[in-house]
Amino acid sequence: MAIAGGIALVTGGTSGIGAAFARALARRGHDLVLVARSEGPLESMAAELRSLGREVETIVADLADDEATARVAARLRDAERPVEVLVNNAGFGLRTRILGADVAEHDRAFDVMIRAVFVLASAAGEAMRARGHGTIVNVGSVSGRTSMNAYSATKAWVNTFSEVLANELHGSGVTVTNLEPGWVHTEFHQRADLRSSSIPNFLWLDAEYLVDRCLRDAERGKVLSIPSVRFQVLTWFTRHLPSAAMRAISRRIALRRRDTVTP
Repeated sequence: MAIAGGIALVTGGTSGIGAAFARALARRGHDLVLVARSEGPLESMAAELRSLGREVETIVADLADDEATARVAARLRDAERPVEVLVNNAGFGLRTRILGADVAEHDRAFDVMIRAVFVLASAAGEAMRARGHGTIVNVGSVSGRTSMNAYSATKAWVNTFSEVLANELHGSGVTVTNLEPGWVHTEFHQRADLRSSSIPNFLWLDAEYLVDRCLRDAERGKVLSIPSVRFQVLTWFTRHLPSAAMRAISRRIALRRRDTVTP
């Protein structure tokens, strides 16, 4: 079943995976609502998509702010301008260790990658269920199936939340797909100050390929989208290895990545 046409709302839609989603949805005939923190990048992306003949609305909103998140949720509930596709993509790398007095970065991660995902998916799911159709895509992570760091814990919540939401909306005509990327060629890792050279080349994916596969999976009503056989195999191991073994592997990866953080 093809994803219904109409308006698609993408959070973090000006760069990386979010921008790839915006471009792919525009090519599929969707008008867009783009949500991001900064007006400049929003207008630049909007201009690009309008050149493809799409109507584009922009919302400047920092999803770490409850009032800003509420504004986006209100847009998702607007019955006069219904949003048929929600892509919950906004996020950032989280390098701060759990042990420590400074919890500011963890607070922001919770607000952007957990609370906002919950609030926006809930608003969209409610509105879509009332209409009997719609698509929700949450961007989780293969990292959420490991125990490397606080980012893993955050994405583990997204992975599980998506499956819970899919159960709640089962039979309603609304589908929920959880995208679990591995390492993707975007500026995400550069912003997180991680040297990509520590990651084997064969594990890297292109954002366009990732998004295309995810949208195909969403069209099929698949709850889990894990693009590429290599990450499907890795995910299989995370599910079937003993917990102690997965913790040991996660420790080794985490230690190696700490050693590659730039000054």
